Amino acid sequence: MAETKRVERPLSPHLQIYRPQMTAIASILTRITGNGVIVAAVLAVWWLLAAATSDSYFAVADAVVTSWFGDLVFTASLWAVWYHYLAGLRHLYFDAGHGLEVATAERLGWACIIGAFVLTLITVLLVQ
Repeated sequence: MAETKRVERPLSPHLQIYRPQMTAIASILTRITGNGVIVAAVLAVWWLLAAATSDSYFAVADAVVTSWFGDLVFTASLWAVWYHYLAGLRHLYFDAGHGLEVATAERLGWACIIGAFVLTLITVLLVQ
């Protein structure tokens, strides 16, 4: 039987030349943020159920919700809500047949990300 010569090839040659596109990143972020908001919703429901259960159980839930972890979860979910909202507006714009050029779609993706940060900052400053 003849021996075959093994050729050294990269495992994933497409990863060497592939650059993630903003439209794909924006689409993935829309799905992630939609699911990520569930974490804050579960935390809020837990806090409400603890309030209805007992004082000691509420004290534990309240300590978690008002800790740095709770602040982080609720602030991140606030960004996720704003991003998901702006991405929804972006998709409505696309559904109307506008902004489908690659350059425009990329600008709208960046606008959603940056706009979500700006709106989150404004919301946090107004609430405090």
